[in-house]
Amino acid sequence: MNSKVDFFFNKASKWQNEYKKLRTIILDCGLDEELKWGNPCYTTEHNNIVLIHGFKEYCALLFFKGALLKDAKSILIQQTKNVQAARQIRFTNEQEIDKQQATLKAYIKEAIKVEKAGLKVSLKKTSEFNIPEEFKNKLDKNADLEKAFNALTPGRQRAYLLHFSQPKQSQTCVSRIEKSIPEILEGKGLND
Repeated sequence: MNSKVDFFFNKASKWQNEYKKLRTIILDCGLDEELKWGNPCYTTEHNNIVLIHGFKEYCALLFFKGALLKDAKSILIQQTKNVQAARQIRFTNEQEIDKQQATLKAYIKEAIKVEKAGLKVSLKKTSEFNIPEEFKNKLDKNADLEKAFNALTPGRQRAYLLHFSQPKQSQTCVSRIEKSIPEILEGKGLND
C-alpha cells in the first residue's frame, strides 16, 4: 500500500467499501500502487495495468489494455465507442466484488502478462476518424488552420475530431469549431 493513495480510500464516498475490497484484491496480485489522475493506479515495472475509479451509478476497475484480454466471462465493458484500448469491469455493490474475486484476480494476472509480453493495442489512425463537414469546410477555406491542425500530434487531432463530431446539431458543431480555432492555431490541444 502506498500512503500517498490512502486519502482516496479514506474520503467519504458512496463506493468507499467497494474501493477497499478492490484495493485488497489488486494488491494481492503483486502490483505497485500509485496515484495517477487522482485515482489509485496499479502498475508493474512502471507500466499501468489497472485503475480504480468511481462514477455516480457504479465503481469500476479500468484495464488499460483491456481490449487485449480474452474476457472469458464477458464482463469487460467498452466505456464509449471511441475508447480503443481500455475496458472496465463495473460494480454496484460489495457482493458483486465478493462473487467475482477469483475472476478479477485472473483478469489482473492476464493483464500483467499482456503488459510483460509487450503487446500493444492497434489504435485507429487519425485519418480513419470522421472529419465533420463543418470542420472540413473551415480547413478548406483557411490554409493556416489546416497547416496548424496537421501539425498537432495525432492524439490532439483525434480529441478535436471527437469533440467536433459529438453534437447532433450543426450549429453546436460550428460553435465548438469556432471556439477551438485559436487553440489549434497556437498548437494547443483541446485540454491544454
